[in-house]
Amino acid sequence: MTTAGGRPTLEAVARRAGVSRATVSRVVNGSPKVAEEIQARVRRAVEEMGYVPNQAARTLVTQRTDSIALVFTEQANRVFSDDQYFPGIIFGVSQVLEDADKQLVLLMAHSDAGHERIERYTTGGHVDGVLIASMHGADPLPAALARHRLPVICGGRPLARASLPYVDVDQTGGVTAAIRYLLRSGRRRIATIAGPQDMVAGIERLAAYRTALDDSDRRSIVAVGDFTRASGAAAMRQLLADDPHLDAVFVASDLMAHGALRTLREAGRRVPEDVAVIGFDDIEMAQFTDPPLTTVRQPIVEMGRRMAEQVLRLVSGEPVEPVVVLDTELIRRDSA
Repeated sequence: MTTAGGRPTLEAVARRAGVSRATVSRVVNGSPKVAEEIQARVRRAVEEMGYVPNQAARTLVTQRTDSIALVFTEQANRVFSDDQYFPGIIFGVSQVLEDADKQLVLLMAHSDAGHERIERYTTGGHVDGVLIASMHGADPLPAALARHRLPVICGGRPLARASLPYVDVDQTGGVTAAIRYLLRSGRRRIATIAGPQDMVAGIERLAAYRTALDDSDRRSIVAVGDFTRASGAAAMRQLLADDPHLDAVFVASDLMAHGALRTLREAGRRVPEDVAVIGFDDIEMAQFTDPPLTTVRQPIVEMGRRMAEQVLRLVSGEPVEPVVVLDTELIRRDSA
């Protein structure tokens, strides 16, 4: 017996294997309650006939979709820009899910309507778990999904008051290493271009910069960007206007640092002779700026991997570490 499209049915496989339809269903859906000899007969029949399980029926039996959603709370043009954070996370997540034979579903939301749409979709039985990254403000989405008992892992510490497991990088350690390096180099007027203050990465990197200067006689000199190249260029112009004698700047992302380098060049400031520049991320572009960018490396791909590993454990009912923090590293190049 075959379907209208010519594909073998569960009943046909059962006849070939000499077992019941229910036994074939249990084997196909991974039930351990079937003798090994019978499992081998069913698998042989499945292979000989080219049987492909009906995913909708399989989902009804296993209550699993074998799909994991990755949610970026950003506009699509930001996710598909030249900011390598997003493709790095996607790559790391997809590596783990592919090895686990799971499907990645990419979702984006930047508005209240988008959040509601994602909540409806992810809680409607379409995915087994959710990864949420690039969160802004006290985003209610992670806690809302968790209330539906959906496995959720966050990329970065959630600003909302929600006890959800997350994977992050050592923001404070990375920034501290950068500022101490500038201080040891004898820089006196160390400014920063901070990231957006509605994101945990922007908040923590600015706080770490200020703390690192607390024990010195240097004052904080701050401008704020939004992790884009254009905002880095504009913030650098603001800093030069506020303090024309600054001799170093820590920039909270490599894209913003690229924009800052352009502004410094246009202003006739030599890097690093007049102004040292350190970024954060170590995206590929950092090696090819003029001069090559000293930066704090964060393991973006590894962050994606660990997020995916954590959510698969939750889906399987296994315990996970509530907080995973990955190391950062100062990478010295020619800009500082």
